[in-house]
Amino acid sequence: MKMKCKRGGSDITVTIKMTKTVVVGGNFAGLTAALELKRKGGDKHEVVLISNSPVFVFIPSLIWVPFKWREVKDISVPIEPVLTKAGVTFVHAEALKVDPVEKILETSKGEFVFDHIVIATGPKPIHDVAEGVKEYTHYIGNPNGAMETRKALEEFKKNPGPVVIGATQSAGCMGAGYEFLFNMEKWLREEGIRKKVELYWITPETYLGHFGIEGIKFGREMFGTFFKMFNINYRTEVGVEKVDTKNIYLSNGEKLPYKFSMLMPPFHGVDFIKNSPNLEATSVGYVPVNGSYQHIKYPNVWAAGIAIDVPPPFTAGKVPFGVPKTGFPADEAGKIVAENIIRLENGDKNLKEKPFGKIPGLCIMDAGKKEVFIITNHLFKPRQFAVMLPNLIYDVNKRLFEMYFLWKTKKGFSWLP
Repeated sequence: MKMKCKRGGSDITVTIKMTKTVVVGGNFAGLTAALELKRKGGDKHEVVLISNSPVFVFIPSLIWVPFKWREVKDISVPIEPVLTKAGVTFVHAEALKVDPVEKILETSKGEFVFDHIVIATGPKPIHDVAEGVKEYTHYIGNPNGAMETRKALEEFKKNPGPVVIGATQSAGCMGAGYEFLFNMEKWLREEGIRKKVELYWITPETYLGHFGIEGIKFGREMFGTFFKMFNINYRTEVGVEKVDTKNIYLSNGEKLPYKFSMLMPPFHGVDFIKNSPNLEATSVGYVPVNGSYQHIKYPNVWAAGIAIDVPPPFTAGKVPFGVPKTGFPADEAGKIVAENIIRLENGDKNLKEKPFGKIPGLCIMDAGKKEVFIITNHLFKPRQFAVMLPNLIYDVNKRLFEMYFLWKTKKGFSWLP
């Protein structure tokens, strides 16, 4: 940045070096980090956001898309106008590789030099976790998957039969699976075909309602009541051995017939991370960070959201599973990253620390046009406060939260909770 000033009656041009941060990823963590960096850094900070998608998608609402209760366009926000208004440069490109030593990011639209880089690239679903999962089951974690699931349900209701919903071994996002399960049960009743469908839930969790966070007090009992009330069969501590056109074969030796299935797979880090050996990512492509979300080796590399490495704080049972890193924790981590980069640039080495497990748990889980509030002071134990409250009347609060979050995203109000 160049500024003019006078000295001895003459104009002198002074060049002031701006700090440049490149943010990779444009959903919860990435968009929040970019907006907060520019808001706090102002004219002293150049922020560039690079994403392979031109829109922010409110992922929690994808559970409604297969049932035609939402359209993808209803839960999507073009991010370039939001970023441009805030003074952030948007580049619609695919990140290919980063060299944290040389501070160069390679993308499909050229190279970008940076002072800091924020990796908020989200997940890569591993659909080949078992034979046949990719070919024969469905996935609701992205817009394309949600729309493909919608098509499959239209065909399914013409000739209904057994349904298997759940999560595979090593999955970490069980919450979305539970929400889809309860919405599926409601949809079956609305379509008048519930009595023709045997409904199954399969999960690697050691008990119902574990969620990869060791559950909430009384949660196991509550979910047990829900499953009994809705007449849903379940299997815990199971993985998927294989899937064919008629059956799902479980790790306990059981064979479940199905006409429709939706399974949440494991998430890995995206190829961009795996193609960047200097990041020293884990074997599944997660970035190792400390409690400030700063890379454990490179002080100019940061990560937030699903991209970070979070070892499970619990011991799994017979089948491995992971922890959820979506939604509120991703948004919160994006804010912490932005704050810490600004502190460093201002000469403050006292960084804000809030390890992933210390982030509060705030969730409204849809339960088939009903809802469950999950509120904890920490995601992981030990906790001083944890509550799970059902609202069996209507899911108005989740809908209100959706409206609020989309509104604040369109306005670029990243500082709001």
